[in-house]
Amino acid sequence: MAAGAELFRRNGYAGTGLKQIVSEANAPFGSLYHFFPGGKEQLGEEVIRTSGLAYTALFDLFVAPAEDLVSGIEAFFAAGIATLEATDYVEGCPIATVALEVAATNEPLRKATADVFTAWIDAGTEKFGRFGLTPEAARTLTITAVNNLEGAFVLCRSLRDTEAMAVAGAATVDVARRLLQESAQL
Repeated sequence: MAAGAELFRRNGYAGTGLKQIVSEANAPFGSLYHFFPGGKEQLGEEVIRTSGLAYTALFDLFVAPAEDLVSGIEAFFAAGIATLEATDYVEGCPIATVALEVAATNEPLRKATADVFTAWIDAGTEKFGRFGLTPEAARTLTITAVNNLEGAFVLCRSLRDTEAMAVAGAATVDVARRLLQESAQL
């Protein structure tokens, strides 16, 4: 599963072959169909769902222990910059990578990516709400953060520059500050 996630993150779903996954995992080829009788599509769904949970844990790692909402958001986007630089812009989010590829061509994988994005929005809404945002404001901030993060990964990987991630982080912080002010006035 980890090999599939890594390859999907770097090469996308269409650019990753089953032999690559098995080779990267140092596993016998037959084991793939033993564990994933549905082949690449079933493996893809599992990789998407497992990666989605892992990225939710990253959110918890940076935002939950933060002293305040703004510093948590700044830490999260800084981690995105660090990942891009450390991997020479090869790694982004496997969920977005696959979603962009298959949204119109593979319904089971589109559904898996939609489920992950929905889970992120629900989790972020709950977690951001702990910082004093109304439920509506927390949801707005979560959608803004996911949009900005995923869009920044696309631009940064293409341009091979982290400016877009820094701008996206700053814009998300601006929205967070505004929503915190509005929520405090209610």
